[in-house]
Amino acid sequence: MFESLFVQIAAILGLAAIGGGLAQLLRQPLIVAFIAVGVLLGPSALGMVTRSSEIELFAGLGIALLLFVVGLKLDLHIIRTVGPVALASGLGQVLFTSLVGYLIALMLGMPHVSALYVAVALTFSSTIIIVKLLSDKREVDSLHGRIAVGFLIVQDIVVVLVMIGLTAFGQPAGEIHMSWEILRIILKGVAMLLTVALLMRYVLPSLLLRLAHMPELLMLFAIAWAMLGAVGGDTLGFSKEVGAFLAGVSIASTPYREQVAARLVSLRDFLLLFFFIELGATLDLSILGAQMGASIVFSLFVLIGNPLIVMMIMGYMGYRKRTGFLAGLTVAQISEFSLILAALGLSLGHLQQETVGLITLVGLVTISASTYMIIYSHSIYERIAPWLSIFERKVPHRELDSSLDNEDQIDILVIGLGRYGAALAENLRARGCRLLAVDFDPTTVQKHIGDGFKVHYGDAEDPEFVATLPLQHVRWVVSTIRDPGINRVLLHGLQQKNYPGKVAIASSGYRDAAQFRQIGVDLVLIPYADAAKEAADRLMEGRFNSSVDQTGA
Repeated sequence: MFESLFVQIAAILGLAAIGGGLAQLLRQPLIVAFIAVGVLLGPSALGMVTRSSEIELFAGLGIALLLFVVGLKLDLHIIRTVGPVALASGLGQVLFTSLVGYLIALMLGMPHVSALYVAVALTFSSTIIIVKLLSDKREVDSLHGRIAVGFLIVQDIVVVLVMIGLTAFGQPAGEIHMSWEILRIILKGVAMLLTVALLMRYVLPSLLLRLAHMPELLMLFAIAWAMLGAVGGDTLGFSKEVGAFLAGVSIASTPYREQVAARLVSLRDFLLLFFFIELGATLDLSILGAQMGASIVFSLFVLIGNPLIVMMIMGYMGYRKRTGFLAGLTVAQISEFSLILAALGLSLGHLQQETVGLITLVGLVTISASTYMIIYSHSIYERIAPWLSIFERKVPHRELDSSLDNEDQIDILVIGLGRYGAALAENLRARGCRLLAVDFDPTTVQKHIGDGFKVHYGDAEDPEFVATLPLQHVRWVVSTIRDPGINRVLLHGLQQKNYPGKVAIASSGYRDAAQFRQIGVDLVLIPYADAAKEAADRLMEGRFNSSVDQTGA
């Protein structure tokens, strides 16, 4: 038996590694590859993997750790930062998708319970996949990235509440009156939350402080804490997932959460592999053909309908169509939580295997398609931007400070408040320069506003952003962003607006500097931390004989 299990797991890991490599070549998330490998290894294909208590155990551990890490990363500051739009977009999209998805499911002839499960499963988007894609594109700190992460957190909270409800009310109540059953559940939930709150306040901070002196022991405690939380949640009649989530929340406010989360990610992903393998292995390909038509209908609804509702909500709240479009694409897929929800419904006896297969098919289609949509989001936007104006107010006040139209004369516009840009702006302001700074990170904008800067939120990569700038008063536009592609978009926008002043561009090397000089840039800066002062002097003094500022080189 041991040898058979060992061979089984070895086959799973080997083929999963090969599938993961192919997924990387196709720029697909690993979830898709792992489910495909499960189908290949399962009874419908090679028959090498069958359901076993050991694989189910690994899968359960992976799900518990997934919820633990989600709770660990529950940063309420992000929700406060993007505030109303995260809540409105998150809850609005969940409600809209659930309602319309439920009606579509009924029209397709599904029973009410199955239709409800499918509708709810369609509402959740993958935080793991979206954050990974946004990180790869360096857009997590952009406005649309922060809004997306904000409403993904809202969705994560909703899915936990849904699982609480399903596990609490999913079992037959027997002869107990329903009102007493509801009261009992509420009392147990309050007791659980109160226990977590007391531990967060009086026990965990000092305990983690002691454990932090030994990183290995801290990691062992974190894993044990996640499992104890899962056991506690299951014992109280909720679920292992809910208990693990609350265990993560209980240490999310400590200084050690980032270290713990970073070290647990690899273990979480390794164990989740078995969940997706098991899910794929349980799919019966012979019954999936009948679900193909319904899966296409639901997939199109998720790929098109979910982004549209986010764009409508964000447009109504005063955001630009570009911000709404880029944020909306992040909900154009269903998540691993949708698959977990389907598995939970199957275990409770609410769903048949056919419905689980349908949700899995929708997941495979939407995750695959939305990945490419997010990777090529800017190119897609440029092609369809003229048709998106209906999702934007005439004055998108959330991103456009109307006072800019009445700005006093501005000498220099600085785009990018990173280390070099902030130092340059500070030196310019110290010399009495009338300065307007622009950055795409809302937190950076608020920080420098608090420091007394005149700062405006904006994304230089947005071709339409240049139209919002008071260029008629600006003598110099200085981009401290060292991305050649973004700087070329900015230059094109300035040329389109017939900007009459001078342009300075930061560059990482002399080759790019020479190319920018050839296309009409007046000054190219080679940024080093100690060069900001002299660069400010040169901008103020007007000594622009050299085409390249070599200060600090």
